[in-house]
Amino acid sequence: MDKVTQAVENLKKEWNQAVTQLEECIAAIESCGKMGKGTEEASSLPRLNGYAQDAQQLLNSLQCRLDPLAEQLPTFEEVQSGQETLRSWKEQYQKLRLRLRNANLQAISNIKKAAQEERELLLGGGEESTIRRRNLQTKTGMTSAAESITESLRRSRQLMVQEVERSANTLATFDESTSVLRKAEGEYQGHRSLLMRTRGLLSSMQRQDVLDRIILTVGFVIFSLAVLYVVSRRIGLLTLQRKLADAIRSGSISAEDVVAKVQHGVVPAPAPLAPSPAPPVYDEL
Repeated sequence: MDKVTQAVENLKKEWNQAVTQLEECIAAIESCGKMGKGTEEASSLPRLNGYAQDAQQLLNSLQCRLDPLAEQLPTFEEVQSGQETLRSWKEQYQKLRLRLRNANLQAISNIKKAAQEERELLLGGGEESTIRRRNLQTKTGMTSAAESITESLRRSRQLMVQEVERSANTLATFDESTSVLRKAEGEYQGHRSLLMRTRGLLSSMQRQDVLDRIILTVGFVIFSLAVLYVVSRRIGLLTLQRKLADAIRSGSISAEDVVAKVQHGVVPAPAPLAPSPAPPVYDEL
């Protein structure tokens, strides 16, 4: 059986027990004053009403507990049945309150009538009246003491019930907090794994960045060396070409010789330039 269904069934059992207890209290209140002991029964009326109030509080608490559970039942038919049960409980609760009110009115009327009869009997003369007054005083004192103790116990019981309900609410809050913490822990574990993967990716990207820098640096150095080599070669060829051109212009080597040597793979070195002729010397006249 589902947990919610089982909880609803337990609430129904508690409701029936509380209704039975309240009906017994109502019947006892209705019978107050019918035994001919108006004073004694009048002192027991607050105690009976205290029991009735406890039963009413229990019934009201059961209605509040059934209301959210009826919406959580597994099937639609069970939800409708739970809501119908809640409506019938509310109607029964109102009827019991009305019965309790009428029972108190009846009890007050009976107690007044019984007290009037006792007053008439006590005011009468004779030894019987004296003995009855003494017994009444003794019973009144004992009844008052018993009622005081009963009222104290009832208040203690009510406080204990409130503490139990508060403890149950605290435990429910703790359970809810525990579930929230577990959920947060699961989300944290998921985020932690994601962070670890992200950290690994960042490390890989950093290593790749360093490798790319090294490759770019080596490539730039090789490119620079190649440019320097090409430039140096171009400068050497230009110098050689200039020297050849000067040699050809000076006549120390002919263009045909240069072409022939180039075809055979030998570039002739330019011949040294002939010394320029000395200027003519003229005799002085």
